[in-house]
Amino acid sequence: MLSIRIARGRSLPLGATATADGINFALLCRHGTSVSLVLYERDGDEPGAEVCLHPRRNRTGDHWHILVTGLPATFRYGWRVEGPDGPTHRFDPALVLLDPASTALSGGSVWGAAASVLGTQYSVLSTPSRRGTSRRSLFFRRAFDWQEDAPPLTPLEDSIVYELHVRGFTCHPSSGVKHPGTFAGLIEKIPYLKQLGVTAVELLPIHEFDENDCPFTNPLTGEPLRNFWGYNSIAFAAVKAAYAAAGPENGQVAEFRELVKACHDAGLEVFLDVVFNHTGEGDDHGRTYSFRGLDNELYYMLGPDGHYLNFSGCGNTVSCNHPVVRQMILTCLHFWVADMHVDGLRFDLASVFGRDAKGDVLLEPPVVEMIADDGVLAHTKLIAEPWD
Repeated sequence: MLSIRIARGRSLPLGATATADGINFALLCRHGTSVSLVLYERDGDEPGAEVCLHPRRNRTGDHWHILVTGLPATFRYGWRVEGPDGPTHRFDPALVLLDPASTALSGGSVWGAAASVLGTQYSVLSTPSRRGTSRRSLFFRRAFDWQEDAPPLTPLEDSIVYELHVRGFTCHPSSGVKHPGTFAGLIEKIPYLKQLGVTAVELLPIHEFDENDCPFTNPLTGEPLRNFWGYNSIAFAAVKAAYAAAGPENGQVAEFRELVKACHDAGLEVFLDVVFNHTGEGDDHGRTYSFRGLDNELYYMLGPDGHYLNFSGCGNTVSCNHPVVRQMILTCLHFWVADMHVDGLRFDLASVFGRDAKGDVLLEPPVVEMIADDGVLAHTKLIAEPWD
């Protein structure tokens, strides 16, 4: 069991933040009536502590917060939320939810390895609304020496972009790399990319998704298939552990930074394919990782009866122009550009940014204005996929 002390904490920033006095946790949950922080040591399935936040002492507006002292340098955590019933709500206190502000998740470091869900395997669950995940938000300190790293700032008109899949690019033995299918393997291929004459690499989604959460099977063998491409985010700002050779040692954040730094040293820019139009939680039959269990009607476009509006074609549509959601998106983009030194962003199904909470098309979408006029993103190359 963890030996901890608690205090009221602060409402900002969201997520888990190291302070001089401990780790501050803050979560936005508007409609939840009871919120508990569930803490785990680095290894093990059982919680080391669970703290129910006081609805007045640990709440400022819609932000629930708590300061915890005595935690180890590396630990896992999640949130348990109770709330009202109703067609637009999906609260389930049986589930421990990922923090939307997570920049790393536990588990998932071995591509295709099965994860347990509520003590069972994915395939034997029969109650979709109770399907959760055994993965947790992961906290560890991430010192990294960027030295004098700076963006190449290649003029747009001179840019030659090479789009690639981090795993697919080097997973075959013919790639000749020491660490196939990883950021480290991609670093080894930088001389090859330079030889091609490209100026930028655009990485298909490298944020966390669950490749095993796939409803399809091989029609010939019946074998479960995997989601290879990654357009099913479960944490918008968390680097995918399975794409890092150092993933089993929680080294995914540092390894991605090493990739960006090595590309910059070679004069290459790094673009990311980011997917904010939908999440990996899918429709009513999908798995609950985070957003659905925290505040379903805040994060998603819903019909009056609670069904998910599906402008993305992927089961749900994120309500990108809700003030809370668009602030989350902007904070996430700031992380990738300011903390991870990314040079460009390609927005998947960007037309979803042009819809209001009911799905109607907006003339001047607030989220687009925020991104276009943001100071941190002023020199970032922005690419929009123009359909939904």
